[in-house]
Amino acid sequence: MKKLFILAAILLLISCDQNKTSSTQYNTGTKEITLEEIWGGEFSTDRMNALNSMNGDYYSLLNTDSNGNSTVDQYSYKTLEKVATIVDGKNLKGLNTFNSYSFNNDETKLILGKDFNRIYRRSFTGTFYAYDRASKKLILIGKDIQAPTFSPDSKKVAYAKNNNIYIKNLATNSVTQVTKDGKTNSIINGTTDWVYEEEFAFVRAFEWSNDSKFIAFLRFDESKVREFSMNVTGNELYPTQQVFKYPKAGEDNAKVSLHMYNTQSRSTKKISLGNYEYIPRIKWSSAKNVLIVTTLNRHQNNLKLYKVNALRSSSVLLLNETDKAYVDVHDNLTFLADNSFIWTSERDGYNHIYHYNFNGKLINQITKGNWEVTNYYGYNKDKKTIYYQSVENGSINRGVYSIGLDGKNKQLLSNEVGNNTASFSDNLNYFINTHSTSEVPPIYSLYSAEGEMLKVIKDNSQLKVKLADYKMTPKEFSTIQINGEELNMWMIKPADFDENKEYPLLMFQYSGPGSQQVSNRWNGTNDYWHQMLAQQGIIVACIDPRGTGLKGRDFKKMTQKELGKYEVEDQIAAAKKLAKRSYIDENNIGIWGWSYGGFMSTNCLLKGNDIFSTAIAVAPVTSWRFYDTVYTERYMQTPQENASGYDENSPINYADKLEGNYLLVHGSGDDNVHPQNTMRMINELVEANKQFDLFIYPDRAHGIRKGKNSRLHLYKKMTSFIHESLNSNKDNDIKIKG
Repeated sequence: MKKLFILAAILLLISCDQNKTSSTQYNTGTKEITLEEIWGGEFSTDRMNALNSMNGDYYSLLNTDSNGNSTVDQYSYKTLEKVATIVDGKNLKGLNTFNSYSFNNDETKLILGKDFNRIYRRSFTGTFYAYDRASKKLILIGKDIQAPTFSPDSKKVAYAKNNNIYIKNLATNSVTQVTKDGKTNSIINGTTDWVYEEEFAFVRAFEWSNDSKFIAFLRFDESKVREFSMNVTGNELYPTQQVFKYPKAGEDNAKVSLHMYNTQSRSTKKISLGNYEYIPRIKWSSAKNVLIVTTLNRHQNNLKLYKVNALRSSSVLLLNETDKAYVDVHDNLTFLADNSFIWTSERDGYNHIYHYNFNGKLINQITKGNWEVTNYYGYNKDKKTIYYQSVENGSINRGVYSIGLDGKNKQLLSNEVGNNTASFSDNLNYFINTHSTSEVPPIYSLYSAEGEMLKVIKDNSQLKVKLADYKMTPKEFSTIQINGEELNMWMIKPADFDENKEYPLLMFQYSGPGSQQVSNRWNGTNDYWHQMLAQQGIIVACIDPRGTGLKGRDFKKMTQKELGKYEVEDQIAAAKKLAKRSYIDENNIGIWGWSYGGFMSTNCLLKGNDIFSTAIAVAPVTSWRFYDTVYTERYMQTPQENASGYDENSPINYADKLEGNYLLVHGSGDDNVHPQNTMRMINELVEANKQFDLFIYPDRAHGIRKGKNSRLHLYKKMTSFIHESLNSNKDNDIKIKG
């Protein structure tokens, strides 16, 4: 199943030189943005539904008809016209509506899902059915199950339930239980534990072999992983507790092992892979009965690809990649007809595309240069052409390119400037490009694989017209030299900006490893909020410090073993440099962030108390000792190995340095950055007799979205706090120099 999600757009060009401030053209509108409009969806873009690219030059969409029935409709990439209805809910007894669908290999059958119940960020259970297009027959696969997947021969469906794996035979309706030792908070078969789901970004941990004779799966023994519990306030008389296994930095991980189930003999064998800590990926190759398994050591700086022979239950090393810091896990491994494969790596200092043979010998490096490949779209075997996305035209832009397998004949297929994201047809003959800039909302257009723009699908022109009535100013992109580096920056100034006045400055950032906030793309909700603050007389700026992404390996990984050191130094130095500008009020500089950004804003307020007067931290990490093994140790190693790196950069150890205004916000149901972080920060602030502001959102998770008006309430609180703390007001009574 290939589901392609389109999020951003194409067509219009704007110029932006990263070494110079971009020209500023102010809107002539007079309306002011309100929080009710932002969180009421007033500025939402018109998006395309999620596309499921089909065999040939077709794609499908999940639609709803005028009577509320679900339909799966087929469309032509060439014409964008609907050519068939594949499934019509009104003809399905007891299943007129459904929420998901996926095809088998030849698209003669579908799995339809409904009644989803979320577990964590990506995982959920649901009720699933198998639908046969020819016979129109509908078969219940199971209720409260996870990850149902067709066998390649379409005769069976494998799925997970209650931590075990099952196989349903669609012809006989019989069910075979593959594993039997699954147990909550102890043994998991075929799906991932919390930390794999969160940090390695996958849930289904089983794969059918190409001939449907084997199922490779991962088994998680988390019996030695310590439990974490959170109180659930709920709506009943007594609260309850959520208890789950969560490995914190330096603690025991689940013991993960690879197993091979033979569907004919109904036997399972454990596969030996040598020494490893993690198995973050498994994938069948083009070669018969050969599974490719990715392993990592605990430091995640030694990645190995193994060839596993399913018949012999043996493994052979295919590729070994090491790094002084860490090696990123990705989904770009692609096998060609001759069993050679495509791989992406930072081995030359930048993320690029490589071609290897099936013995792990490098054939050639396909892309080269001091820029990063940011997405690999696929390989067209007939044209011997690879399609990818990169930042070749500046680290704040994204372009779509094609290049020969031999590394020749590179071609830009999309706009040169702005953010371009491609959704290719299954045979890579067409793609839908989504293009946007900070001033151009998403435009969706159909392209040929040769880069010819064939048709504009959606252009969000009505949103552009609507926003013309508002008093908005564009982001000014530039770079700022800090600590020997040219850091990317944007700034939003009030529409009535007067360089002879002084304005409060609010800095926004995330700053996490490999991340990016300074990007030439269309507005998110935070951007509209920043525009609203600018309307109220506050300058807003954002800087990507050292350790962020898309500027090469060395820039990204320089924060290794020191999360929060160099990034904080950069934000403090940037604030001091901006404070020297005549229009910045040096006594009223604030900073805010969420998650890693909250960790940063807290550290900046404490360690930069001579420049920052205000900070907001939403769901912050306050000590990396409290966060999970996979993420934290990738950058910090363990606390036992690197105690100083953990403690010298943790806000809880500097609470006594608080001098300014501090708003601390957390959701009590945050299973990612636990509220323990905030509670421990509170303790330290109390011990230091420091006053601060606090707000807890009961049962809200990391995103603080659950329930009615949670985000609206949060942003109203933050807005009030900023105006009270940064000495500004809605009347723009800004200080006049002299």
